[in-house]
Amino acid sequence: MVFRVIFGLTILLFCNARLYADELKINPNHPEQYTVVKGDTLWDISGKFLQHPWQWPKLWHNNPQIKDPHWIYPGDTLYFSYVNGEPRLSLSRGESGVSEEKLEPQARDSALSKAIRVIPTDAIAQFLSSPRVVGEEDLNNAPYVLGIAGDERLVAGSGDRIYVRGVGDPQGLGYTIFRRGRTYVSPETKEVLGYEAEYVGDATIQSSGDISTFYVNKSNGMVKEGDRLMLNNDRGLALSYFPSPPSQQINGYIISVMGGITQIGVFDIVVIDKGVTDGIAAGHVFNIYRKGRIVMDKYISGNPEVVALPEELAGVLMVFRPFDRVSYALVMSAQGPVHTLDRIQTP
Repeated sequence: MVFRVIFGLTILLFCNARLYADELKINPNHPEQYTVVKGDTLWDISGKFLQHPWQWPKLWHNNPQIKDPHWIYPGDTLYFSYVNGEPRLSLSRGESGVSEEKLEPQARDSALSKAIRVIPTDAIAQFLSSPRVVGEEDLNNAPYVLGIAGDERLVAGSGDRIYVRGVGDPQGLGYTIFRRGRTYVSPETKEVLGYEAEYVGDATIQSSGDISTFYVNKSNGMVKEGDRLMLNNDRGLALSYFPSPPSQQINGYIISVMGGITQIGVFDIVVIDKGVTDGIAAGHVFNIYRKGRIVMDKYISGNPEVVALPEELAGVLMVFRPFDRVSYALVMSAQGPVHTLDRIQTP
């Protein structure tokens, strides 16, 4: 009987927590109206009206006039109001706004390209195709540069030819050249989660065999013997994301930051220690928690005691490229500096 009561209370609390999480939380300092300007993102605009910007589909779903919140343009004006107790946004098209019904097939792509983006895609563009994260087996089994074409050359660059072993039956013409970069380690278990495949260049296969010949199309630095190759799997830029919290509770850590910086801020790229195998998907958002400071309690009776102050909410990040066991994420907001080993958690 006691178990049934506890189980029932647990289910009730979980359901209430989900309802509370899904409840729209309006920004108390929201404007009555806002005119979209060039450079705005949907995240920025939603943050003006909501405490949690990822909730915008629910807010804008209440307004049938905004058929697709991703088709909003500079010059459009949004108006905030309550209708029958429900918050709503209404829309007035500006001079640059384009009516969906009037779009000709030829003009549609051009018009939609001017629509504002969910996030600043230029901040993540270079991380959508490279670098990547690979496992130990993938790294060890990847084809490798055996030599450089030419007389006793040790390095190659754009326009040079390289000899590669281990290609086997080529699955395509375009390959990415990489070398082993950072090792990503779990802060809790110390287990290796993957290795950064540091981008070196792009190459096209010219002839295949036990030793294949490649032409280096582009290089970011010098190609060296021992560098590895993988089939180019560039699927193009993912320009549309649908931010939302994961459906389950996930806790993890920021384990690295791209760009060689120490203090992380808005629109910086970080690596978290959770990936597809943990239920992570592109668009998942997490709260970032900064460790509390360590202080000396000199006021306790007896000997002074070292005490850790509570964690503080430090910001929000959004995953844009998940791998098997780690993910790349973009810091969307930050209240003060964010650091590696700060904790992340489902909002």
